[in-house]
Amino acid sequence: MLYWLAELSDGGGAFNLFRYITFRAGAAFLTALVFGFLFGPPLINVLRRAQGKGQPIRTDGPEAHLSKAGTPTMGGLLIVGALLTSTLLWARLDNAFVWLVLFVTMSYAAIGFADDYSKVKKQTSAGVSGKVRLLLGFIIAATAAIWASIYHPAELTGQLAFPFFKNYLLDLGLFFVPFAILVIVGAANAVNLTDGLDGLAIMPVMIAAGTLGIIAYAVGRVDVTDYLDVHYVPGTGELLIFTASIFGGGLGFLWYNAPPAAVFMGDTGSLALGGALGAIAVATKHEIVLAIVGGLFVVEALSVIIQVLYFKRTGKRVFLMAPIHHHYEKKGWAEPQIVIRFWIISLILAAIGLATLKVR
Repeated sequence: MLYWLAELSDGGGAFNLFRYITFRAGAAFLTALVFGFLFGPPLINVLRRAQGKGQPIRTDGPEAHLSKAGTPTMGGLLIVGALLTSTLLWARLDNAFVWLVLFVTMSYAAIGFADDYSKVKKQTSAGVSGKVRLLLGFIIAATAAIWASIYHPAELTGQLAFPFFKNYLLDLGLFFVPFAILVIVGAANAVNLTDGLDGLAIMPVMIAAGTLGIIAYAVGRVDVTDYLDVHYVPGTGELLIFTASIFGGGLGFLWYNAPPAAVFMGDTGSLALGGALGAIAVATKHEIVLAIVGGLFVVEALSVIIQVLYFKRTGKRVFLMAPIHHHYEKKGWAEPQIVIRFWIISLILAAIGLATLKVR
């Protein structure tokens, strides 16, 4: 929105700064961060009063989690509110990719909010039906996949790009849409599964978002894509504003979510943020790189899939408990130890993901 001040002033004076994506990204980060610090305490107080007993704690989970009873959920509203406000203020609102990621984020946030509300109201860990959540998630992802295909350059429409290869593209044709759906839905649910310990999900989300933001900025500049030999996707540079907003809003939320958490993000935040990461990857044609950068989320999701399939087949468990962060809790690892080590893994994977831009 504020970008138009530069247009109205013919780019003169201080308003000329608003033309630069990097300046607006920094401003978006600070805006979202301040939003989180300002509205965090009152939101937590409202949620605590409204929810009473807070998020229901599973009795079959790790015993240490029983002490978390009474902690309010739906803290994802703080992140979503921060990134929405910041993005609308600092991004170019004539950019189709900005609206694409906002559509996915807000739609998944709505699904997550309904699920959190149902859990709190019924005081049970079973919220909205899993089938209903998946159906709505698939519809949202399908809309986003078609949307992205329309705005991708003709030479990239329906194509799958591979990291480490300069010119190789796999033509998926009509199958690109279902592939993109799986990326978005998978990312949303993988982040949701990861959100099981204080601070565990939000930092890897911020790291992945920051990495994808750099990638979006790179593939949105023709001079950079020529230098790096990556595919040019016009307009994606504006997604740096969105990812900077995630980083700022996430940092503000982490202040209150750090152990011991004063609030949980809930499905409101985890589904929204996961869907956002998937949508950015689809928009920038870096779906496979997302699997590298978000490798922690992939492992968390795979641990659940493996556990369920193996148990149904043999009646035995591969892990002491799934997702895998609970496995390490059962092995005696302290919660902060698990969280910080998983953060370190996320940073390593992010570095590998960024390396794909140059190593081709």
